[in-house]
Amino acid sequence: MFAAALRRASSLSLRTQSLCANPQIQSHRLFARPVAARMSSEERAAQAAAAQADDDAPTIFDKIIAKQIKSDIIYEDDQCLALRDIQPQARARARMAAPVHFLVIPKHRDGLTRLSRAEERHKALLGHLLFVAQLVAKQEGLQPGFRVVINDGPQGCQSVYHLHLHIMGGRQLSWPPG
Repeated sequence: MFAAALRRASSLSLRTQSLCANPQIQSHRLFARPVAARMSSEERAAQAAAAQADDDAPTIFDKIIAKQIKSDIIYEDDQCLALRDIQPQARARARMAAPVHFLVIPKHRDGLTRLSRAEERHKALLGHLLFVAQLVAKQEGLQPGFRVVINDGPQGCQSVYHLHLHIMGGRQLSWPPG
């Protein structure tokens, strides 16, 4: 019985794949929708940020560090600072939003606009950022657990090209995240 169900599912999967590869079927409105129309607002923002990314231009985080933009800073030392995310609900679907959401950012980018650009010289800073993440998570009452997320590049929905860690918790988080 199980083998028959498995054969039916496999057959259905093969038929679906051949339909998707068929040019006549692809012209159907479901397949013909432009990629941009299928993107979420977060994905569109990440694509726009990637297109405008400039390693030398000041980011919103640089302006927060320079105290040009007011922010709710919850931790600061000589290497980094932690601040509450100004729009945690807007950055995540309601089922994925967390009651506690803060960011940890390095004070000096030093070429570290995204994690995939990390070099040997960044190892100590990266370790410090993670240490501060857990320190502030404890301060915020997240001892039962929390999630650390680093978005990298357009497909990772990175919206600010200044490395930053998202720390989220305060409720049971689900998996997969998105």
